[in-house]
Amino acid sequence: MAEIQIIGVVGGGQMGSGIALLAAAHGIEVWLHDSDLNALNRAQNYISDFIQNIVPKGHRSQAAGSDALKHLHCTSNLEDLHPADVIIEAIIESEDVKRNLFSELDKIAKASAILASNTSSISITRLASATNRPEQVIGMHFMNPPPIMKLIEIVKGAETSDETFSITKALAERFGKTVICSQDYPGFIVNRILMPMINEAFYALYTAVASKEDIDTGMKLGTKHPMGPLELADFIGLDVCLSIMKILHNGLGDSRYAPCPLLVQYVDAGRLGRKRGIGVYNYRKKAEETKASARL
Repeated sequence: MAEIQIIGVVGGGQMGSGIALLAAAHGIEVWLHDSDLNALNRAQNYISDFIQNIVPKGHRSQAAGSDALKHLHCTSNLEDLHPADVIIEAIIESEDVKRNLFSELDKIAKASAILASNTSSISITRLASATNRPEQVIGMHFMNPPPIMKLIEIVKGAETSDETFSITKALAERFGKTVICSQDYPGFIVNRILMPMINEAFYALYTAVASKEDIDTGMKLGTKHPMGPLELADFIGLDVCLSIMKILHNGLGDSRYAPCPLLVQYVDAGRLGRKRGIGVYNYRKKAEETKASARL
């Protein structure tokens, strides 16, 4: 089994840039693609800042940090990903958008390339059906943020070959990650369990069982979760949480997976979490308070 030399990553958001950083830090040539040049600039800044922050803490030498940046290439031209041995998609959690991308990648990628999706809930089998290489399509679900979290969830579609699985698993282990394997069912393992808990936390808030602070504190101190479910939802993005709940509800056909009306309302209002400055919690207000305290 040949070692992976070049990786393509599609999507310059937090997940895509984190995956690109992770691969570059492990000595792999990485082509990071986004059609939005502003998104690429933000990705480059995120990666540079991340490396600068970990060097002083002793997690990586200055030379190793500089070396990682040398392995990273950014492009707005999807065809630049042609030489990649593996292309990892990390775009919006929409099946239609992903299927269109996979169809396009299938035409661009070299014949031996593996096409992997970072989807957290969408059927790998259906994504693979948009290509002429379903045996080389696989789910490679990184946790957020990819450079920090130790887990990768690998999902085989109905046609995914054992060779594709073995290569993908070896790559995840090369990244220093622990691998878990899921069948191709809605939500896979992590989100099949996590998202209903987050949704239930929204129902508890919606029905005035308790305040948002007490719901989160209860789960942090009562069950040793590092973040409360509502805090975590803000971190993930409420739009992402809603999308996954819809996939669970539609895919499993069970009313217990129906998205909480409060979650739907927040997304409709543009309250998407940390990335928008407001979700369940108001991060703009916290930022203003922090600045005011600093001036005192």
